[in-house]
Amino acid sequence: MNQGRVYPEQYQALLAEKAEQLKSLLGDFELPPLEVFPSPPRHYRLRAEFRVWHEGDDIFYAMFAPGDKRQPLRIDSCPMVSERIENTMFELLEVIRGNPVLRRKLFQVDFLSTLSGELLVTLLYHRPLGDDWQQAARPLRERFGIDIIGRSRKTKLVMDRDFVVERFKLGERELLYKQVENSFTQPNGEINRAMLGWALDATAGRGGDLLELYCGNANFSIALAPNFRRVLATELAKSSVRAAEDNIRANGIENLTVARLSSEEFSQAMAKVRPFRRLQHIDLDSYAFSTVLVDPPRAGLDAGTEALVQQYPAIVYISCNPETLRHNLAGLTQTHRIARLALFDQFPYTDHKECGVLLVRND
Repeated sequence: MNQGRVYPEQYQALLAEKAEQLKSLLGDFELPPLEVFPSPPRHYRLRAEFRVWHEGDDIFYAMFAPGDKRQPLRIDSCPMVSERIENTMFELLEVIRGNPVLRRKLFQVDFLSTLSGELLVTLLYHRPLGDDWQQAARPLRERFGIDIIGRSRKTKLVMDRDFVVERFKLGERELLYKQVENSFTQPNGEINRAMLGWALDATAGRGGDLLELYCGNANFSIALAPNFRRVLATELAKSSVRAAEDNIRANGIENLTVARLSSEEFSQAMAKVRPFRRLQHIDLDSYAFSTVLVDPPRAGLDAGTEALVQQYPAIVYISCNPETLRHNLAGLTQTHRIARLALFDQFPYTDHKECGVLLVRND
């Protein structure tokens, strides 16, 4: 059974339907023409997680119907994942099936790939892992050209890296991004490149300084840095901050600084409510922010962050949830107008809509 269903012959019609749904949802606002960025119709997901189901000596990748965790649906092909993942995942499972040490109590396999062809595989177990597992797993690294992680309760065994390095062209630049296992990365590589290109174009000529909240591994900050005098990016997760700092060095970006702060803490720092030790090396008064970029979680911007971003002349809002975007726009359009609106088809064949909005302060 093919549960990784794609419908390339229907893709353009489905995308057009999404676009109309988005325009209808945001119909209460004065909208510019919608810019639509299509996904590749197949092999578009660079990361994926699969449950592993055991039946006697057999194991297979499985998914489940909504609300039913007892009846597995066998996966024998998955054209939605990257070619690198699909070309590896089934042969890899065949090798694991024949090795009791690798097979026993394996319950999930996670894949993280890149447009440049790297692949990291994480095997998750309901049992302790030790030297016997490492000896059995190491040949997989050589055979498939992958990095491997074994995870069980309180154990993480790495051979030899727990990250991949993405490389792709954005205009005339080649960008490099360290992407760490178990941390957020954009799942659709080509759509990520489209989002970065759109944001780069949307902020061209703005000058001044850029503030980014929720920067993750500095995906947007690094791409947009050439458009600004300086960039200050904030992120709370330590692993993402470390990855961001690695990526800044790898790309030779000299005008970008990352601060480990939440949006609430940054707001307090700007208002001089209290000092932060993590900002001792940063002179906030020296920045002249012309633009703020936010890529919030599905809940959207909280009231405090919404009020914070309204202080800046331009707002770039990347949204994974049009419903919360609409709620935030009701407040943001009191001070700003919507200058550009984009739909990025991050997850084809689903109802998910990824959006980009450029808001410019009213004169």
